Amino acid sequence: MLEIIATNLTDVKDAEKFGADRIELSPAMSELGITPSYGLIQAAVESVNIPINVIIRPHSQSFIYNKNDMEVMKRDINMVKSLGANGIVIGALTKDHTMDDDVLTELLAVTDSLDVTIHRAFDFARDQKEALLKLAEYKQITTILTAGGNYRAPEAVEQINELMAMASETHLSIMTGHGLRLDTFETFYKSTKPEFVHFGTGARINESFDFGLDESKIKEINQIMASN
Repeated sequence: MLEIIATNLTDVKDAEKFGADRIELSPAMSELGITPSYGLIQAAVESVNIPINVIIRPHSQSFIYNKNDMEVMKRDINMVKSLGANGIVIGALTKDHTMDDDVLTELLAVTDSLDVTIHRAFDFARDQKEALLKLAEYKQITTILTAGGNYRAPEAVEQINELMAMASETHLSIMTGHGLRLDTFETFYKSTKPEFVHFGTGARINESFDFGLDESKIKEINQIMASN
């Protein structure tokens, strides 16, 4: 499965047209993504037939959240449910850089049937294997997005393979992303064979969120995945 980051409605429509299997709706990628507006979520869901997972991140200060943040995040999750999106993308760390049980438990209590992906807060945990085992305790979480740590994914092939091996013993799937580029993607893909792949700037014109999605890149990414 190929997931593409969309930051606006044009991205959403182009992602489906160019061959994405799923969309992560995540504006403000210069700040690692912020919860999109009601209007954008509604328009996105109404405009395409592929699944849309919506990032739930109330601010860009950190991945550490207080009670006020939690109130906003729960309201946003309820908004996502009411608008009919496929799922949410969440993540939370304690000050000790472990996965935050309290925050995750509270958020998951209101997700109902939404698909749940853990975003790259996971890559900033003090110990990814410890974090994976903790996340495996939550049956509502299906997927972890990771670059194998605070790296670009092609720099962490060994770690990614170890995480995928660990995840295979659980209900979780690993989705690789961050730093994927077309010129190195085939080598990376052959070395890891992830079930899910996540592209941001690597699927864009000039490899920048300042520009739109690149149809030729997305088609080539799909060809590499289909042939390897």
